[in-house]
Amino acid sequence: MTRQLLIAALIVVLAVVLAVFLIKNRSRPPQRPPDTMAPLVETTQATLQSGALKVGGAGTVRPQAEAALASQVGGKVVFVSPSLVSGGYVRKGEPLVRIDASDYANAVEQARADVAQQEVAVLQAREEATLAREEYQRFANRESSRAGAFASVDANDYAARLVETRQSAEMNRAARGDTSGPGLLVFREPQLRAAEAALNRSRASLANAELANSRTVVSAPFSGFVRSKNVAVGSFLAPGQSFAQLVASDLFEISVPLTRDDAALIPDLWRSGSGTRRPATVFAEYGGLRYAWPAYIDRAEAVLDPATRTINAVVRVPSPISSGRLVSDVDQVVEGTTVVADQAPPLLVGEYVTVELDGAKIDHYVTVPRSALREDDTVWIVREGALDIVPVQVLQQADEQAFVVSEEIADGDVLVVSDLPVATQGMKVRVADDVSTPPSSTAN
Repeated sequence: MTRQLLIAALIVVLAVVLAVFLIKNRSRPPQRPPDTMAPLVETTQATLQSGALKVGGAGTVRPQAEAALASQVGGKVVFVSPSLVSGGYVRKGEPLVRIDASDYANAVEQARADVAQQEVAVLQAREEATLAREEYQRFANRESSRAGAFASVDANDYAARLVETRQSAEMNRAARGDTSGPGLLVFREPQLRAAEAALNRSRASLANAELANSRTVVSAPFSGFVRSKNVAVGSFLAPGQSFAQLVASDLFEISVPLTRDDAALIPDLWRSGSGTRRPATVFAEYGGLRYAWPAYIDRAEAVLDPATRTINAVVRVPSPISSGRLVSDVDQVVEGTTVVADQAPPLLVGEYVTVELDGAKIDHYVTVPRSALREDDTVWIVREGALDIVPVQVLQQADEQAFVVSEEIADGDVLVVSDLPVATQGMKVRVADDVSTPPSSTAN
């Protein structure tokens, strides 16, 4: 038993000695730095452009003019135009409603008769005034002799009474120190003026009667579409009662809210109403296709919107019914019917549309995806596998694009559009299109 223990102990000692020997004499592996994997980034190319910068916006189409049609006189409706229906189209000057004009025609005839009567009264008053002057002059000449002025004159003679009246009046004026001529009553001037005033009043009444008679026909003040209608033959219209709503179709408007920065990109925005017309384009979708209408900037409201703190630019669209054109690349079949360019729909009132405004002309600017623009107004460019952080001046951001200016960006530069946890100048990166290339390494 003791011998076996000694053998076991000897084996353990020999194993320990052999292990120590092997550990001390083992070969060391070659040392090298660990591989550093460069981050993978997604990229796109920068596009260098020049010309007028497009300022984007959106708004709701509204009519430039809209009127509530009403009659200025009352009466029974005897005619309604077939065009006067909801959604119907009427032309300027087209008769829409006619009111029974019998009472108004009778009023015109009465006014004409009154005018004729007053014209006779004026002629009579004018003749009497002329006669009074002649009689006064004749007896005034006879009075100059002073003796026997009324010897051969009948006491009922009107002219004699005129002279006698004149003498009494002159004596009274002399007593008052008044040396003026005979009074107007002697020559019947007030009677003539009263007759002429009555004639003018009758003529004014005739003009009012003719005007009321002409207003029994209500015509369209402008060409447009009927939004609503509330009248029929046999109904009674009171003066001022609205019976239809008419929307002008020759010109539509769109109020486009702009930020201060976007508004600053449009030259002469505040002088657009002075005759200058900066072009714009209105876009809308219909049946899955995109259509465009030519437009122009009419004016800008000089008041900030209290809710959005934006500046409203008013864009006008002339001929919105017929000026639309197809801008989609392909046609679309809707229920077996191909929608083609010459079937462009009208621009609809109340439709929400997008608008492109022609901004300032810039010699060189770069169009980049918005995902390539960083919060500190920089972009990341990949040059020879390394990251170059370039500051830019942002002109505008619209939809998925941004327009920037920088002298350090060239056409075709590779821009990083993905995010990195940490980005430093000159750090190595891998482009997503080049994932097959071996990873780059850096020595410690």
